[in-house]
Amino acid sequence: MTPAQELEQTLHREIPIAHEMGISVATYDGLQLRLAAPITPNINHKCTAFGGSLYSLAVLCGWGMLHLKLDEAGLHKHIVIQEADIRYLLPVDQNMQAECTLDKTALQRFLRTLKKHDRARLALKIIIKHKDQIAVEFSGRYVVHG
Repeated sequence: MTPAQELEQTLHREIPIAHEMGISVATYDGLQLRLAAPITPNINHKCTAFGGSLYSLAVLCGWGMLHLKLDEAGLHKHIVIQEADIRYLLPVDQNMQAECTLDKTALQRFLRTLKKHDRARLALKIIIKHKDQIAVEFSGRYVVHG
């Protein structure tokens, strides 16, 4: 089983809303993770993506990226979102895809701190596009601890 397949199973098992939203792992290449979700179970009364679904997809994209990187480092820790900011720039009326791209230097610093103190924070940016335009900008600070 690939890391992406394992992540998708973990999301569905450990975070039930991920299953209900229909979240799947679209791609993962080691530095970028894309999570996808269909519009149908996440639609609002305006026939666009519900803001809470967009937020959840973004939060889980960051959580998933950290989960994958910790697994690759052989670390089994707890991941929680500490702080988040989201900007809804455009309505999304199609299947959604959240994208998180890691900065290698920030990741290395984060992992060093985590190994030294058994606790570290990492800020991640996630975007959701609509027809090649950024529709959602999400910034989240995640805390990882033993």
